[in-house]
Amino acid sequence: MTFETATSVTHKLWDRSNMHHELDALIHDHSVRHNTSKSNIAVHASGPNTFTLSLNHGAANLESVSS
Repeated sequence: MTFETATSVTHKLWDRSNMHHELDALIHDHSVRHNTSKSNIAVHASGPNTFTLSLNHGAANLESVSS
């Protein structure tokens, strides 16, 4: 089960044994789609085995300030 908006993705993980691999793949896809690094993607537990990935605007702002 996956829900997508322009800036976030919420995904239910059904297989807990595959959780790290699946989250890594989601983070990679989200960072490519938004042309940003993986470190600018925030991951939040939004329910049982459910995670929401979004752009971490705080990290992006800190990165642009330090540049």
